[in-house]
Amino acid sequence: MEPQRHPLPPFTMETALQKVQAAEEAWNTKDPEKVALAYTVDTEWRNRTEFINGREAVKQFLTQKWKKELGYKLKKELWGFRENRMAVRFEYEWHDAAGQWYRSYGNELWEFDANGYMQKRFASINDLEIEEKDRRL
Repeated sequence: MEPQRHPLPPFTMETALQKVQAAEEAWNTKDPEKVALAYTVDTEWRNRTEFINGREAVKQFLTQKWKKELGYKLKKELWGFRENRMAVRFEYEWHDAAGQWYRSYGNELWEFDANGYMQKRFASINDLEIEEKDRRL
């Protein structure tokens, strides 16, 4: 059994904000091993049009993501929460190998198990081409 990953549900405003900040910080490391530790072994994801199941598949997905999305920088914001669920909005900026910059906008729905691991993550994401001079993050 894995150790608890605090803060634990049911969330308060304070602990929900802590969870969102921890996720932002982890994703900004661009370390698939570290990021994947926040998810259950059997986590379920929908990311854009991809369906990803399990922590190992998350690691593979993130490894490929950050090979493509260079210069990645993310900002997350709590939208709402209840018991063991959260809604989060985010935006991140990145560039491709040709140097074209993008800002990606999205919303995530999160569900946590009793030990504080995310068991479900459903993300809808849209990309906008931007000029490097228009970067905000």
